[in-house]
Amino acid sequence: MAQSSRKRALWLGGLVALGFTVFSWRLVYLQVEKHEYYAAVAAEKHSTRQTIYARRGSIYDSNGVALASNEPVKTVVADGSLMRHPDACAEIISRHLELPLTAVREKLGAQKWSEEQGKALPSRFIVLKKEVSENVAQALMKELSDRRLRGVMLEQDSTRVYPNGGMACHVVGFINRAGVGQEGVERSMDEWLKGRDGFRYTERDRTGKELPAFRKLERPARDGHTVRLTIDMALQDIVESELDVAVKQYRPNMATCIVMRPATGEILAMANRPHYDLNQRDGVSNESRKNRAIMDQVEPGSTFKVVTTAAALDNKCVKADTVINCENGKWAYGGSILHDHGHGYGPLSVNDIIVKSSNIGVAKMGLMLGDKRLYEYIRRFGFGERTGVQLPGEISGIVHAPHLWSKISITRIPMGHEVGATPMQVINAMCTIANRGRLMIPQIVSKIENADGEVVAQYPPVEIRQVIPDDVSEKLVTALSEVVSKKGTAEKAFIPGFPVAGKTGTAQKTSPTGGYEHNKYVVSFAGFFPIQKPELCILVLVDNAQAPSNLNYGGLVAAPVFSRIGVRAARHYNLIPSPEFMKLPSPLAQNQKGEH
Repeated sequence: MAQSSRKRALWLGGLVALGFTVFSWRLVYLQVEKHEYYAAVAAEKHSTRQTIYARRGSIYDSNGVALASNEPVKTVVADGSLMRHPDACAEIISRHLELPLTAVREKLGAQKWSEEQGKALPSRFIVLKKEVSENVAQALMKELSDRRLRGVMLEQDSTRVYPNGGMACHVVGFINRAGVGQEGVERSMDEWLKGRDGFRYTERDRTGKELPAFRKLERPARDGHTVRLTIDMALQDIVESELDVAVKQYRPNMATCIVMRPATGEILAMANRPHYDLNQRDGVSNESRKNRAIMDQVEPGSTFKVVTTAAALDNKCVKADTVINCENGKWAYGGSILHDHGHGYGPLSVNDIIVKSSNIGVAKMGLMLGDKRLYEYIRRFGFGERTGVQLPGEISGIVHAPHLWSKISITRIPMGHEVGATPMQVINAMCTIANRGRLMIPQIVSKIENADGEVVAQYPPVEIRQVIPDDVSEKLVTALSEVVSKKGTAEKAFIPGFPVAGKTGTAQKTSPTGGYEHNKYVVSFAGFFPIQKPELCILVLVDNAQAPSNLNYGGLVAAPVFSRIGVRAARHYNLIPSPEFMKLPSPLAQNQKGEH
């Protein structure tokens, strides 16, 4: 009996020892042989790669007024591996986030292939909706918590806002849903503004809550840089309000105004009509989004006569007092008749050809120059090439080489025909006259700052070249100052207290099928003040104003807008008026209405 009990005890002990051996071997196998596999499974189950979104840099005007900034919002995400009641979660999410229920269910049912486990598993990172307000996000999470539904989390994010709505919309631009700049400075400075996203690996418990103690920061985000512009929003407001008055009065196809500082090339204001609200872009037409100041080309008309006159003076073809026979307003050349608008003129000095805007007088100066020299100065003034302004989409315009000219081109190009120019090119040429013959690169960006406020890039004024000598520019300024008098074509551009110089332009609109459209004009005025030390240069351009044909001229449509902007701008910048310029200078000759 005792021997039998001893055998049973040995068998039982052996079985227990064998069991412990098997379990020990299994434990060693799992801990050593399969360690990597189960560690990966655990990591896949509880660890998440979390993106740390960089904040896009802000855009400010020259005085620190915000043009584009960020507003805190939430991104709602889900972890399908933690969700036990997806249908109930989908119903709540759909209601709070105002998303289609079927779309939410489809997202929550998304799966991702696991290489470690060799099968498809519920996706652990599902973006349900971005740019959710704090109130909506908190209400969603409260209802989910009250019903003990797990698997939905919130991530901090931000959305782009434009505090000024439609003001300076073509300068500022906007970003798309992917955060990429699409228009304006948002696009041209995108590399500076966008920053760099970071990421971290973090662990969560079985309820989906993050375990901060196990957070592993891999790479921090680098926020975008701040871009400061040369735009002055107070002046921008003046420009846009006056442009709106003109649009309401004349109902044109489009209108553009640019204000620059001639000595530096800084753009202080830029506005176009039509325009749009940067915060409400759905359904906005391409025509409204187009920055016409740099993307439209028109025949500049008589504003272009300063280029021809500058070239003729610089090449000693004429002097300011040289008299040219203007043929009483009708002149035949190359089998075609060229007319002066309004009353015809007989002999006029070069100075008065500019003041009266004689087509025939300036055409004869073109003949004196010849095609090669005229073409050279057109290019020297910057026509036919991009100005280099830091905005996307700028076009170069059209300036044909002399071998492509017709036999009458030498008489038409001097008065601004057969040339395609952008408003930006026109005002930059006028700034060159005001800046003693120096052509500058137009500046829209002043500097770039990092998140700590340190300047990382600066854009000082850049002179391209000396187009004409100082003495030639002075002679032109003298003539242009008389344009803004009762003797000239732009007395309505007068600004009380300040001597003004400028030039009107009235160009018949070209037809898409060739030739010109009847009774349709692009009218403009480009001028600067004060003459002694020009602070501001302003271009006003109106396309197809709904005005009677005898009133549809640059001096009658665009010049008054220039004057109103100039009066308010002078007050804004505290420019000191001169008492001797409080009244419009007396006429030296009878003013002729209806001139270019």
